[in-house]
Amino acid sequence: MAVDDRNDAVAPQRRADVLDEAALPGPGRFTGPATGDELPMLAGFLADQRATLVLKCAGLDEELATRSAEPSTLSLLGLVRHLADVERHWFREILAGQKDALPLFSSPTSPDGDFDEATPSPTAITEAWSAWHAAVAFSDHFTAQAPHLDITGEDDWRGTVSLRWVLIHMIEEYARHNGHADLLRERIDGMRGV
Repeated sequence: MAVDDRNDAVAPQRRADVLDEAALPGPGRFTGPATGDELPMLAGFLADQRATLVLKCAGLDEELATRSAEPSTLSLLGLVRHLADVERHWFREILAGQKDALPLFSSPTSPDGDFDEATPSPTAITEAWSAWHAAVAFSDHFTAQAPHLDITGEDDWRGTVSLRWVLIHMIEEYARHNGHADLLRERIDGMRGV
């Protein structure tokens, strides 16, 4: 709810209202180009989705590990860990061919470790954000250096994939998980908005 300056009453707030980004730390959103070439537009949409995740996590510490509801292990911290691994997989392992770029937070013996093992310790939180920032930096550098969107890599699940497909998939991946982040953040402290 927002305060209505006209009479100091609490005015109803629409769920779909955009958050007051100036009140929270982190990168701005919706800064990518709306016209022009495909690569900057796709990279801009991906940057916007990443910034939304950061915004949804802003100002939280151990609360990042708050679970959605039993029996789910979904949490904001789990999303950060998961998306760090997803970025590493598509950009490092598949497109850059770095086959040793294994997931940091899940494994064959703990396939949902990114979520199941997300604990509220300061060390775990720092490690998750460090891994996510490193993965994003690599992805952005790789994308900026790519000669075109049709470079490809081989994935066991999808077969041959292009940079174009990976960027679109990453936008979809973040958008889907940012919907989860909306609900998780509201559960933690009532913050709403897109």
